[in-house]
Amino acid sequence: MNITASPSDSRGLREAIARAHSHAPFLAQLIDREQALVDCIVGGGLPDPLPDPMSIRIADDAMPVGQRLRIERRRLALLVAIGDLAGHYDLAAVTRALSDFADYALDAAIRAAIEERTPGAPALGFAAIALGKQGSHELNYSSDIDPILLFDPASLPCRPREIPDDAAVRIGRRVIELLQTRDADGYVLRVDLRLRPSPEITPIVLGVEPAIAYYESQALPWERAAFIRARAAAGDVMMGQRFLETVQPFVWRRALDFGAIGEIRGISRRIRDHHAQGQQFGPGYDLKRGRGGIREVEFFAQIHQMIHGGRNPAVRAAATRDALDRLADGGWIAASEAVTLSAAYTLLRTIEHRAQMVDDRQTHHLPSGAALESLAKLHGLPDQQALLALLQPHVERVGVIYDGIEPETGDALPGDSSRLLAALITAGFDDMAAPVARERIESWRAGAYPALRSGPARQALEAVLPGLVDGLGQAPDPAGAIIRLDHILARLSSAVNFFRLLEAQPALTRLLGAILSHAPPLAEALGRRPELLDGLIDSTALDPVGDVPTLIAQIAPREGTDYQALLDYARRVVGEKRFALGAQIVAGVSDPLAVAAGYARVAEAAIDVIVRATIDEFATAHGRVPDSELVILALGRMGGGLLTHASDLDLIYLFTGDYRAESDGKKPLSAVLYYNRLAQRVSAALSVPTAAGPLYEIDTRLRPSGDQGPLVVSTIGFARYQQESAWTWEHMALTRARAIFGSLAGRAEVDDIVAVVLGGARPDRDLVADAVTMRRDMAMHKPPVGPLDAKLLPGGLVDLEFAVHLTQLSHRIGFSSDLGTAIDQLAGAGLVPPALRAAHDFLTRLLVTIRLVAPDMQPPGPATRTLIVRALALQDWVEVVALLEATRQEVRASWTRLSMQHWESHHPSIGEDDHGVG
Repeated sequence: MNITASPSDSRGLREAIARAHSHAPFLAQLIDREQALVDCIVGGGLPDPLPDPMSIRIADDAMPVGQRLRIERRRLALLVAIGDLAGHYDLAAVTRALSDFADYALDAAIRAAIEERTPGAPALGFAAIALGKQGSHELNYSSDIDPILLFDPASLPCRPREIPDDAAVRIGRRVIELLQTRDADGYVLRVDLRLRPSPEITPIVLGVEPAIAYYESQALPWERAAFIRARAAAGDVMMGQRFLETVQPFVWRRALDFGAIGEIRGISRRIRDHHAQGQQFGPGYDLKRGRGGIREVEFFAQIHQMIHGGRNPAVRAAATRDALDRLADGGWIAASEAVTLSAAYTLLRTIEHRAQMVDDRQTHHLPSGAALESLAKLHGLPDQQALLALLQPHVERVGVIYDGIEPETGDALPGDSSRLLAALITAGFDDMAAPVARERIESWRAGAYPALRSGPARQALEAVLPGLVDGLGQAPDPAGAIIRLDHILARLSSAVNFFRLLEAQPALTRLLGAILSHAPPLAEALGRRPELLDGLIDSTALDPVGDVPTLIAQIAPREGTDYQALLDYARRVVGEKRFALGAQIVAGVSDPLAVAAGYARVAEAAIDVIVRATIDEFATAHGRVPDSELVILALGRMGGGLLTHASDLDLIYLFTGDYRAESDGKKPLSAVLYYNRLAQRVSAALSVPTAAGPLYEIDTRLRPSGDQGPLVVSTIGFARYQQESAWTWEHMALTRARAIFGSLAGRAEVDDIVAVVLGGARPDRDLVADAVTMRRDMAMHKPPVGPLDAKLLPGGLVDLEFAVHLTQLSHRIGFSSDLGTAIDQLAGAGLVPPALRAAHDFLTRLLVTIRLVAPDMQPPGPATRTLIVRALALQDWVEVVALLEATRQEVRASWTRLSMQHWESHHPSIGEDDHGVG
């Protein structure tokens, strides 16, 4: 092998070689056998970086492949060991080189096995999926590899009349023989195939389709964790990659399975129990399985990856230290934990390698006595005390961090009725709530609902009950919370995962209690889709949602998803986003104005994703109308960019281009018919409820001619209607119009039409008279729902909007779809009182909050009043009531001043003191 590199420190290399020769019999044997390689290293330095496996390949085609691989392996082992001991290669370089060689050797063995049986046949239809440390490029110095061998009967080379299943097994046996056979040159790799499904009964090579079926339907929880580090490593890599892509949903689940996480914790506990002799730190300590050892660092990373990886692809790193870094970058674990665990992992793996260099054994234990002294000196330390002192702080810190993710295990909740009642009172349920809670818990234990009748469900219930009772007992309304939880359980098909989620996330239980106590719409949504709770475990769930482009990327599924699946995916993500936004108000972490803006951005992103998909689907049959497109104009709260949890969407559908044109598809339609049918599909896609839940109610009554007109009109027709026929109320609605879908050119065309109309190109009407009449009619047909109806109460948001829109239209200035900005512009021109901006913000905050926590608009109980006070950043409920009254008076005064213009114009003889309130 030729080595070309810049010279290293010759003395350091000689010292590392001397340590290897003195303290590692296996390395000493290699040094003696490969003296030419050692001389080359000392004289010319180590290669930097380490060479890839093909560069060290022995160019002797006459040499049997097994012998060639064995010699190549021992030379690489010596090169890596010297570089490692000399400090020239770090852990990442060492494990990468070892893993790359394992891939190379495994691939060479597969190709040789196929070539021997079917000369000249391509190496197709047979793949090795690397799991464990090979899969993550972290292979040990002396390690087994743990592949799963797969074959495709349609492409596997076979002999005449040979059954593909038999051929695959024969190829697999030959691969293992080539890698594991030992002779004077050593061996290549030890192969462990026990990670395949049901290894006691399945052949060593699995058909790819049966393997997919297994992982999709029967796989055990620990197998999910194993596949975090899976990689198509050798053979028909393309086939292997297709297999991994197919089973990816099995590995990364959006709906969390805390049973799988519990299984990993269970494995950890069983390892500690089974390897008890290696748990105590000191001579004999198990670096891999001991408390605070390598496995606990790996499990810590994998548990958090399983929790967050289904929703956050960024954390799906295979290598342990990469996973820790990404988890810390995303805020899923503390940065200090990542640093501590990564440092410990690096040192533990390094010492593990030293132990394996001694005799080329797959050992993970620190030896004792003279052997431990020798191991310390191999690492460059003076004695075993120095080695133990180096390791001990890292081991202790890992143990503490790993223990921190174990769920708290309190005493079981009493089964005796009287003791249960006492426990509930202790947990915070008052004398009225405790009997209600006891009744519900006893009914759950009796299997009142189908989801609670299985053995696993009862076990999960008992495991979570102590924490659940503590969480709900601290809720503002414990009785209401437990009744709403009862409604959720009544609707569940299975309660196991729901309970396991709460058991694993105590903080989430407290938030659930607050949601169930305060927010009936969110509790109802949970009843339909309990998995909505999963989304709240992410640390970013209670942060403001991103901008529209970011949300579009999150709502849109990956390319290639069929239309119905796309709609379901989008509905699911939008439901999660809206639920999390509501939870932000309940948790008291966001300003309701920011939440309202978040609701609107989510809606705009949902429209973009769903409408584009619907257009593409519609075009498969009907093509597209040349030089034409659909543009969607938002009005009302959607146009203004501030929605509530219950808002519908006021939309107008328009199309650009020539209305006489025709689409170019297999089933062409005239432009008018094309866009009307398309808009019907769009409205259905946005509003029809499915198993994934409903999205939005769509209101198109503000379109030209209202319900009597077509669903879609051309932009030319829209402009003509607005300029010649539209009524005052339609122009008032237009003041908050905003094009939210279409190309930049299409949106600009519609925005220009709106600007021209608002600027004065509209029928000359008595604006004040029309507005007063409209407001009076609205008050008659749509009275306030309750005393907290910040929208419809006299002096509420509707009066404020009327006052602002009437001023805008009358003076032709201050046009902004954002009502707050419009008020600022009008106030700056001296046309409305500046206090209207504060009135707008207060009433909007109140409306957004009340829609969520008191949808009946009635004053809620004391606990929910406290939430409202907090959301409005006020001192107490008395201040809320007083500010609402003062704000309404301010708004009514502004509206009255405008409406008086109409009164005075029709009653000029009546004095000002006789004026009534308009």
